[in-house]
This record gives sequence, C-alpha cells and structure tokens, in this order.
Amino acid sequence: MKIVITGAGIVSSLGFGQQATLHALLHEQSGVAAPVYLPTTHREHPVGEVQASNESLAVRLGITETISRTALLGVAAVREALSQAGIDDLSQLAFISGTTVGGMDHTERYWREKESCASSVVELHTAGSSTEQIARQVGTFAMTGTISTACSSALNAVIAACNLLRSGQYRQVVAGGAESLSLFHFNGFRALQILSDEPCRPFSANRKGLNLGEGAAYVVVETEDSALQRKAPILAYINGYGNACDAFHQTASSDDGEGAFLAMQQALSMAHIDPAQVDYINAHGTGTPNNDSSETAAMRRLFGEIVPPFSSTKAFTGHATSAAGGIELVISLLALQHGFIPANLHFQQTMENGMMPVCQTEQKALRNVLCNSFGFGGNDSSLLIAKEGQDLSAALEGNTYTVLADVIATEEADYKRYISPMQARRLSPMLRQLVFAAYSALEEAQGIVPDAIITGTDLGCIAYSVSLLNRLTEEGEDALSPTLFMQSTHNTPSSLIAILTRNHGYNCTWSHGAHSYEQALRDAQTQIQLGLIRSALVLGFEENDDTWQALEAASNIHHAPQTRATLIIRTND
Repeated sequence: MKIVITGAGIVSSLGFGQQATLHALLHEQSGVAAPVYLPTTHREHPVGEVQASNESLAVRLGITETISRTALLGVAAVREALSQAGIDDLSQLAFISGTTVGGMDHTERYWREKESCASSVVELHTAGSSTEQIARQVGTFAMTGTISTACSSALNAVIAACNLLRSGQYRQVVAGGAESLSLFHFNGFRALQILSDEPCRPFSANRKGLNLGEGAAYVVVETEDSALQRKAPILAYINGYGNACDAFHQTASSDDGEGAFLAMQQALSMAHIDPAQVDYINAHGTGTPNNDSSETAAMRRLFGEIVPPFSSTKAFTGHATSAAGGIELVISLLALQHGFIPANLHFQQTMENGMMPVCQTEQKALRNVLCNSFGFGGNDSSLLIAKEGQDLSAALEGNTYTVLADVIATEEADYKRYISPMQARRLSPMLRQLVFAAYSALEEAQGIVPDAIITGTDLGCIAYSVSLLNRLTEEGEDALSPTLFMQSTHNTPSSLIAILTRNHGYNCTWSHGAHSYEQALRDAQTQIQLGLIRSALVLGFEENDDTWQALEAASNIHHAPQTRATLIIRTND
C-alpha cells in the first residue's frame, strides 16, 4: 500500500489558497504585521493574521450561522482540498482536525455575559465543536475526530489519518488543522515572554522570540489504489512519519532535542531512506532561543555534520500553533511540486553551535522533504513526503490486544504514593487523580513500560481555562499567569505522565466531545494492529469546574467528571 496526497487547502496570513501562498513564498513576502482584527492592546507584537474579519469570512464562504473563527478558516481550507482532490461525496471519508484554541475567540468575546448566552458559549467553545462546525458546513463525513496536542496537532492529525488508511478502516481521509488568534493564547505566550516585538528571526543568534499566527490547512490523503481508480491527481507520497515525546518539560525543549530526534528518525526509518537522501527540512523553527537550539541539536544528532538544506517558514506566516503543522506541510508540498526551497526570512547571524538555514529562495529539484512540528509538553512529530512512493503495507492478521488494567480514580485517591508534596502542589486535583490512576495501572501491569501514552478529553484542563478567562475579563490582558497558561492545554495530562515516567514514546490527545476517550482507545488499538506499538497507556479525564458546570446546566449539557487510566497490550507476541 502507498499513501498519496490528492488535494490540499490552505489559509494563512499569506492569503487564501495555494496560489496566493506560492506567490508569497516565491517573492519572499511575509504576512506578519501589526494586529488588525485581534482586539489586543499589545500592538507591539506583530502577528500573522488572516486579513479578514469574521463577518467578511462568513460572507466569503456563504455561511449564515454563527461559528467560531477557527471553524471559518477551516471551512475555507477543507473546501479547497476537497475541490482539488475532486471529491464530492463525503459519506465514506473520515475527517480529522487538529486544534487547541477551538472556539476560544467566541468564548472570550461573550464571557462577561456568559450566563445570558450560556448555550452559545458552551456549544462553540470546545476543540471538537470546531471540527463539527467545519464538517457541518462542508458535508457529512463517515467519521470526525479532533486531536489537540498544542502546536503539533495538525501534523498528528495527518499521522492518524495515515494509520486509518494503513489499517484499512478508510480509503480516504481529510486531515490537518485550524487555529484562530485569541487573546487567551496571545497573552499566554506573552506571559511566557517568548513573543517578539519584531518580525521573528528563526535560527539567528539574535532571535528574540516568535510571532503568533493563525490559519488552516488540510490535505486529502488516500491509498494510491483509490487515487488511481478515481484518476485523481497525485501531488505527493507520504513515505514516513514519527511522533515522540521529549518528556522533559511542559513548555521547554531538551538541550539535546531527544523528542525531535526520535520523531525524525522514525520518519526516515519508515521511509527506508538514509539521512543523506533528505533534500529539504521544513523546520519547526519558532524563533525562540530554546526551540531553535534544541531543534538544531536534534538535526545534528541525526544528520551529522552534513545537515540537509533547511528553513523555517514561520517568518512568512507567524506561528499558527495547532494549525502550523498543516500549513507547513502544504508549504512543503508546494516546494516539492515546484522545485524550490523557501527562504528563512530575517536571518542575520549564525547562533552558537548553530547552522545557517537557506536565507534566500533557492530553485532546486526535490525528491524527499521532511516537515517538523513540535508542541508543548515535548509532543514532537515529523512527516516525510516524496516524489515517489514507499510501500507502507502492514501485516494486520493476528495482532490482537487485551486490557491489563483499568483504574478509575476518585477524589480520595492516594496520589502521595507516587509524587512528592512539592510536585503535588503544582497540580490541580484532576491532575493529581490522573497521576494516581496512571501509576496504579502501571503497577497492576507489573512493570510493563507502555510504548504510547494516549489521552481522551473533551474539555481539557477546563478549571485552568476558566480561571484565565476570568482574569482576562476582569483584570485585562496583563493578568495572565504563565504557570496557569502552560498547564491549560488539552495535552497537559499526556505530557505530564510522560515527563514523570520519562516516556519518550508516541504521545497524543484526542478531544472530540463524548467520543474523546473512545477515539484515544481506537488510536491505541489501530497502532497495535499495525504493529507500530505493543502497549499503550490510555488516559481519560473530564474535570469538575463549578462555573463551567453551571453554564452546561443552563444549556442542558452535562459532562460527568471522571479520571481513568487503561493499559492495553498486544497479546500475540
């Protein structure tokens, strides 16, 4: 089996569609500028903003109902991808989208009067709801799913899509991600002191931080047989991919870039190519001191002294967080198709122990392009696209699994058995319960070290989100706590358990309503079936928060708070 890309759609600060994006890349025109539509008082930080209001986006797309900005951007990109692929009937397609912000722009706009519009806030807020909003405007998919692993979300959605194809569950999947700018995450990054007040300079010694961005990008991936049968255009082949956890820190990357190194190594190993055969690396390259030095160290570890040409395109688009992997995959696809390497804009001087990226657009025939996407919690992913296809068939017969442990934690859970009082003080009650459930499940499994940690949650760390929304509304943009912000992402629990157990394996968080835990289990089972992993620790949680539960009650919606850990293992070894 070979996996191909037959359609792509993209929206970013560079414009709408592949042609606008290609034109900007070839002419080295950045979309990063002072904010226009984001209602921030901190205009000193440039952003990569899509140049359209929500109202004009809705008119452009012919949408009359109220949906989030994230969903509006997603609709535009998905429609372009499906159009290029020549697909009208979606009834047999799966749709997997990556996002973290979800409908946060809508939530913060109405948070002050939330009691009077509770239904609107609750229905549009979550990550999964933005996926459903996109799907509702595009058509009826056979399956919808949402991945929320911070800045690697979109690329992880494409990886999940490839696994669905390889396991025979679907023949076609639309995958990628969408993310809008919000005051919540703009000021969260600002509180972490990693936003630059100038256009970002990835990999440059005098880099000052990142510029946030927004946008959406999706690809249609399908089996080569399906594409040939439909006589669809084959834009590229996906020959390899990898996901690994740095297991180092909730926001910082390790000095040696362990997670990034493992993800890239896995992608090349699956593609059966040597490092010397990679023609271009579209680097994560945020422009922060920590990321760029860590990613450089990882590239040196894998490629040695002769690192392939590389560049970061975030100086063009800004860092579109959860959508970044999708946007940069489509940019990588354009580079592969049109034979060029995008410039690493604004580079000035080589950093200590660093390397010089491609500083001006280069015309070059490309065969193998590696795309990197790294997120909070050390969630690191890489994907390799190519001109020619690699057989990714998997032996599916006989790969069965069994549940070794299934632990549900209560408020009385004795988490002190596993973490110190100092560690416990830094965690919410839900996270402490999850620590207990995870360690208890591992104990019941008698020493088995899981190859993957996969989580399912709809609301994520909602207590942190509510606290930050209250501060933002009542005290303004300067009130956000960096500690609360870095623990507010949906994948905080997955990365926390990985960090505590030093687990560098596959790490993913699914966030799609009542199906979140079910989709996390399905991910684990699919990878066991494919032989990618032998065991997985699957976590599930919904947090109790009085404010949010009151809004849900007024909306006739209810989440039952629960924390659990399930360890499953392949049984035919």
